[in-house]
Amino acid sequence: MLKNIRQISDVEWELPIGSVPGMHVPGRFFLSEELFATLENGALTQLANIATLPGIVKYALAMPDIHWGYGFPIGGVGAFTVDEGIISPGGVGFDINCGVRLLTTPLTTADLGKKKDLIQALFNTVPTGVGTRAEKTVSQHDLDGIMEQGAGWVVEDGRGLPGDLDRCEDFGCMKEASIENVSEKARKRGLPQCGTLGSGNHFLEIQRVDTVYDETAAKAFGLAPDQICVMIHCGSRGLGHQVCTDHLRTLESATKRYQISLPDRQLTCAPITSPEGEAYFGAMAAAANYAWANRQIITHMTREIISGMFGVAYEEMPLVYDVTHNVAKREEHVTDGVRQELVVHRKGATRAFGPDTPGLPPGLNTIGQPVLIPGSMGTPSYVLKGTAGAMEKTFGSTCHGAGRVLSRSTAKKEGNGAKIRANLAKQGIYVKATSNMIIAEEAPEAYKSSSAVVDVVHRAGIAEKVARIRPVGVIKG
Repeated sequence: MLKNIRQISDVEWELPIGSVPGMHVPGRFFLSEELFATLENGALTQLANIATLPGIVKYALAMPDIHWGYGFPIGGVGAFTVDEGIISPGGVGFDINCGVRLLTTPLTTADLGKKKDLIQALFNTVPTGVGTRAEKTVSQHDLDGIMEQGAGWVVEDGRGLPGDLDRCEDFGCMKEASIENVSEKARKRGLPQCGTLGSGNHFLEIQRVDTVYDETAAKAFGLAPDQICVMIHCGSRGLGHQVCTDHLRTLESATKRYQISLPDRQLTCAPITSPEGEAYFGAMAAAANYAWANRQIITHMTREIISGMFGVAYEEMPLVYDVTHNVAKREEHVTDGVRQELVVHRKGATRAFGPDTPGLPPGLNTIGQPVLIPGSMGTPSYVLKGTAGAMEKTFGSTCHGAGRVLSRSTAKKEGNGAKIRANLAKQGIYVKATSNMIIAEEAPEAYKSSSAVVDVVHRAGIAEKVARIRPVGVIKG
């Protein structure tokens, strides 16, 4: 474990400059005493490595779901000045704009008598699993529109509600997308996969609102006790992965060309304003838009199925919000009393803008941004709200989920998918997956406690609890 860790508060810790050679700023991370036991030394070293990158501002940050990742730790946040800073795929990840959305229904638990039929219908309709294809492959022309307009393209195509875009981070589209920087190989991978869930930790869950902590915020978000909701977790599929792979090669050369010294080659990067940096940023934004469109299409399929099975009007299933937790964005933040434009990397971290921040959805200016924190399979998810504290401490960022404590290979060795499925069924949670191996990989025991992680960010004041929602049915890829 790195030495000289300093405790700032009961849930806030600091890695001083000098923890690894070349740090420009300290590292800050958020953990309770309970979660400290889950901290990997490698992940902490990755956090310190972020602090060595050119143009970094204030702190390198990590959330309580921190664990080892590619370049940045999962749960890592770094903000860089536009003039002197860098952009790094290691600070975004391969699944660009992996994110979560939550939609509500007018149903309650008592209405859900056909739960298994509903889960089966969704499983039959929403393509899941590795390499899955959508029922209808989009055309090259449509793919251009999807990468340029994001969720808006799908809504304009008649698959959504006008209000959906208001309840998406960045209104479901990064305007900086440049499709000319997306390779043909990435396009080929993206053509058949828009409207697919994928595999791994991605899921579609039927959930019920179990507890409301903040009645005012819950009402503003459209949440009520015992309400049935749907949470969708997926990203940019093969297109995003290929975009990352393609630009990593270019940026490896750029790192040498611009004589950027790195403690870890996985932090390959380029100056934000360089041709290579701008090309990656534009392609990443196009992949982010693809991911928003992907979740929008799955939302449409979900609404149609619920409407057909329960007689619920399509319009009665509004979106609470859609957040991304793998992305880099240009944002304005105040640091040391000065407002400046920064490029904020969030790798396994969620934006959590506080009240009166530009870009909030209509009607939520005094509340703050909805923040969605999914649990692991069978454990609670949470709806939080962004805070002024997040704007001050973390560039408007908070955790993104529970955070793994077991690798997928270890989880498969130690877990039994059939038994896990049976145990969840005893708890009233019906699971449908492509295989028992997937269930073993994603066992609740493979993750930190979502409740413990959320408790840390709530105590730290970088997001506040609004509601707890529990799964009643789960689809895994």
